[in-house]
Amino acid sequence: MKHSVNRPPTPDEDDASEGFEKDEVTLREIINVKLVESGEKENLMELVRDRLVECGWKDEMRIACREHVKKKGRKDVTVDELIRVITPKGRASVPDSVKAELLNRIQNFIVSAAL
Repeated sequence: MKHSVNRPPTPDEDDASEGFEKDEVTLREIINVKLVESGEKENLMELVRDRLVECGWKDEMRIACREHVKKKGRKDVTVDELIRVITPKGRASVPDSVKAELLNRIQNFIVSAAL
């Protein structure tokens, strides 16, 4: 930080970006609270579950888990390890149409809630 006798310290670029992230988290928290209070979060979770089952994503993840367990051996795999290995693949394989539908529903909620 740069200091001066006549003015408060000027934040470095890193400090400024951290402040922006803190504001973003706050906005995220506000939206999350509104989603929970209205019951819309549960509706969105159900929508995502249904869409992922419809497109076969859930079956793909089940198969990936079984393959990993078969490869490592049933006794040598922990739930934490399975989650760590499968999560990146699962996130990357969510269809864009499901992401777009969810984003659209969240945007509509924000507009209707006048956040």
